[in-house]
Amino acid sequence: MRRTPHQGPLTVRGLSRSRRRPNRSRRAWTAALLSGALVTGALSAQAASARPYPEPPLTTMSLPSPPGGANVKVLVFHGSAAGGDESPVVNAGIEAIEEIGQSGPSAQRFKIVATDDPAVFTNERRLGTFNAVAFLTGGGDILDPEQEAGLEAYMEAGGGFLGVHDAARAEPYSTWFTGLIGARPADASPADVQRATVEVGDREHPATKGLPLQWKRPDRWLNWTKNPSGDVHTVARVRESTYRPGTGKNGWDHPVSWCRDYDGGRSFYTGMGGTASSYDEADFRGHLRGALLWTTRIARADCKATINANYKAERLTQANQPGQNDQIGEPHGLVTAPDGRVLYIGRGGADSSQPVITDWNNPDIGKGKGEIHVYDPRTKKVTLAGALSVFGNKGGGDELIKVEEGLLGIEIDPKFEQNGWVYLHYTPHAEINRETHMAERYVSRFTLDRATNKLDMGSEKVLLKWPVQIHSCCHSGGGMAWDSKGNLYIATGDNNSSRFTDGYSGNNPEPNFKGVSFADARRTAGNTNNLNGKILRIHPEPDGTYTLPEGNLFTGKEQDEGGGKTRGEIYVMGVRNPARISIDKKTDTLYAGWVGPDASAPSTTWGPAKYDTFAAITHASNRGWPYCMGNNQPYRDRNLPDPSKPLGWYDCENLKNESPNNDGLVNIPPAEPNNIWYSPQGGGIDYPRDANGVPSYRTEEQKQLLPWLKGGGQATMNGPVYRYDAAGASAGTWPSYWDGKWFVGDFYDGDQPRHAVLTDPKTVGDGGLPVHAESLKKIIPIGNDGIKNLMDWKFAPDGSLYVLDYGRGFFTSDSKSALWRVTYKGGGPTPAAGDLARRAG
Repeated sequence: MRRTPHQGPLTVRGLSRSRRRPNRSRRAWTAALLSGALVTGALSAQAASARPYPEPPLTTMSLPSPPGGANVKVLVFHGSAAGGDESPVVNAGIEAIEEIGQSGPSAQRFKIVATDDPAVFTNERRLGTFNAVAFLTGGGDILDPEQEAGLEAYMEAGGGFLGVHDAARAEPYSTWFTGLIGARPADASPADVQRATVEVGDREHPATKGLPLQWKRPDRWLNWTKNPSGDVHTVARVRESTYRPGTGKNGWDHPVSWCRDYDGGRSFYTGMGGTASSYDEADFRGHLRGALLWTTRIARADCKATINANYKAERLTQANQPGQNDQIGEPHGLVTAPDGRVLYIGRGGADSSQPVITDWNNPDIGKGKGEIHVYDPRTKKVTLAGALSVFGNKGGGDELIKVEEGLLGIEIDPKFEQNGWVYLHYTPHAEINRETHMAERYVSRFTLDRATNKLDMGSEKVLLKWPVQIHSCCHSGGGMAWDSKGNLYIATGDNNSSRFTDGYSGNNPEPNFKGVSFADARRTAGNTNNLNGKILRIHPEPDGTYTLPEGNLFTGKEQDEGGGKTRGEIYVMGVRNPARISIDKKTDTLYAGWVGPDASAPSTTWGPAKYDTFAAITHASNRGWPYCMGNNQPYRDRNLPDPSKPLGWYDCENLKNESPNNDGLVNIPPAEPNNIWYSPQGGGIDYPRDANGVPSYRTEEQKQLLPWLKGGGQATMNGPVYRYDAAGASAGTWPSYWDGKWFVGDFYDGDQPRHAVLTDPKTVGDGGLPVHAESLKKIIPIGNDGIKNLMDWKFAPDGSLYVLDYGRGFFTSDSKSALWRVTYKGGGPTPAAGDLARRAG
């Protein structure tokens, strides 16, 4: 290892430092660079920040050539403005980088030169021999204007930069260097060494792909004056709940390592490495190795995937013509076809010019149109494909007036390109009973003429139907999805009122209408013999019938006291209102979300506040409603004779349905914990539990397990798990960084979730918490002129994301109701394949 001592004393410069530089035209500078050995394309990247001063004065810069060129070299700069002996951290870092460079596959090795002499940055011939520069500096104003200009010229010529820990304190008065690093440490950063958990969100970058999902290690953790996420590509975050971040804490999004393509080159920074012992850790050395592989051009990596400016959200549909729904109905669901077409539905609410009939004596009570539209990206045109007469236009107001029925879900057949089959989940108006206030829900198959984008409304094949009460709102569900075996999953709501239980468990056996309770979800979601409050799984057959796949929760033949007490279509029970479900194409895991009840705060008498819920479901199960929610937090029973008085707490592992409205099994499957839940108190709220496992439900004792989540007005909108398809990639395809991440959102756009989360495959099926979350709120823009009320979102085969914005009213469509498309425009990994310093193997 060679170290060059600093020649001459260091001078600490103040705020009055001059930024003037010799004036030299950009054209001459570029021509000089192109005359060197620099590979084509290295100057093509635009600068990441504008300079308030003239261009660097250097005349030539030749970086190491691509494959077949000189050996890869790294300059380790450890100059410091601080006096005294050199930090042992610097010595440990230099030795570690030297050993990293000499180990591993031969195609990934490199040599290092270490120096504390800043004059190296004005020696263009010498600086041009290095593939990357690593800053192990202790901070301070180290470089004079000419030396900083040399570093800028180096980056512009396609150089690589690695900053470690206190490098973020270097050049404190330079805006350009701030951009190179990405963020500056806050003065209120804890000085002591603490053990913490690092969430490794990027599973593809060479600096992080081999690291644990949850990486537990000691270090000195820096806080940031401004969070860089969204301007840089954050590859890892530190979880503040696992240590003491101090008064300058950044919150749940606390970046610790990131990268970006900057000013023509590549910059990687890690806030770790603040202790000498860090450099003895195998995982931390692996982290540095991967960062150096990218910055030296040995390996490619995507450092653009989470930069907000690299995404474009475009509204595709216009406002409807007056009195028509020519563009869109009351948005309620979408599906994307293999050829790129998007089919989306309107539930049944009309625009404000249409009549709303609420009188049960009128034969047209609640009659609406459930509309199906088709958007063709090739022509950018919308076609009204067809409409169904549905019970679904009763307006808003009291829950005994409003209705959530109508056209609720849409899916296309796995062989849609051959047969044109479309499946619709809806409530036909013709089947309502105005005397008993009952209706039937259908799942039917129709045929689309793919040449005209018109549905043959006479081609209906009714696969499945079941009764629903329509006296009182709410919770109709609606989502549908396919697994790889050709099984169709159908989400149904609990068909239960939100009132009459003070916003806690839907377990009031009274009131009822003509013998049918509408405030007792034990009649539906908790009932093994009822298809409401479930996720059903059937196997549709070509003749319009269906069979039952093996592995559902029940066979349909279970007996209790001599009678049939189950339905074999049930795959999941105990869900409240699962409007959106999805299936991961790779694993066949079912993902679902459902809204909670209305209690704004927990009760020591009745149980938890409203928990909106997301679950990754790997097997047939009971998800708990109306007995338990979240991670098996129980409610209190309120059975007859007086529902206003509490009985005992439910036992989530030994549930009994003792409701007088139950016609299924009394002993039902145990409740299983869910992955994500949130309330107005925050995300993943939990409490201390007594000897019987009952939480205290005292607000002052609560823990927040998912700090990235907040609630309030809330309505879950489960999204897909993204799967990157290189073969189908196009200009707008979302990058592979998002592969395997689960998109979770909320109808509302305030503090509610709109995130991509990463789960641990070892624990996800058992209710394991997500290990990482990435905000999407600036990529899928929020706000009144953005996608404010998210109703559904699906990825198309080309890797672009389609999103339905509901609009700004309820039970109607308005001028903001729209179909959007969000595409990626950031380009591929860097450096370009032809610019790699050497090829593996």
